[in-house]
Amino acid sequence: MELELAPIETVRSIKGVPFPSDLRFRQLIVTGPPGCGKSRLMAKIGGWPEEGHIDLTLNHWWRAQSLTFRPREVHLDFPFVGVPEALTVFDRAWLDAPEPLVLDLSRIHLPPPKTHFWSTNWRARFVFEFLLPPPEQIYRFRLDRTQRGVHPVDEGVTLPQVEQQVAVYREAALHFHRCEMLIYVRDQFDGMPKTIVGSAS
Repeated sequence: MELELAPIETVRSIKGVPFPSDLRFRQLIVTGPPGCGKSRLMAKIGGWPEEGHIDLTLNHWWRAQSLTFRPREVHLDFPFVGVPEALTVFDRAWLDAPEPLVLDLSRIHLPPPKTHFWSTNWRARFVFEFLLPPPEQIYRFRLDRTQRGVHPVDEGVTLPQVEQQVAVYREAALHFHRCEMLIYVRDQFDGMPKTIVGSAS
């Protein structure tokens, strides 16, 4: 899956990094596959230093305490067809699957839209940045990390594996977009933020 993207025209700089101009700093949640640059971005802008997890199959995950401190990077636990538990794209069950697992969009819970004046607008509370550089660039970066031995998740990494991980996050980004969550994509290391305008298979 490829995403059709267009640059966000109005941006502002936060510590030298371009972000959508209407983004509030504490709305930001950064996600993406291993090696996409999440930790680097958090360090650059002074975000929360600890990684979080969001299990997208859990109802009310948007109330999780791990999302209290923002901006922060999070790993997404996804539902896959035929797999009862949610998995990250670096869990052994995902990595060792004999065939690529298919994302089960029907099991993803998302915050409900605001229905009345006094209700919390959960969809406006968060803005998700999907960091999705080309798989080849992520792969080269992870190979370099392997030489330094700083991330056990990189052991045995292959380009097809990275391609599949990026594909899962691309599909999730498109699903969030279609469900009117606040999201944007950064498809290059240190690139400009972009919005999804369509998709092509």
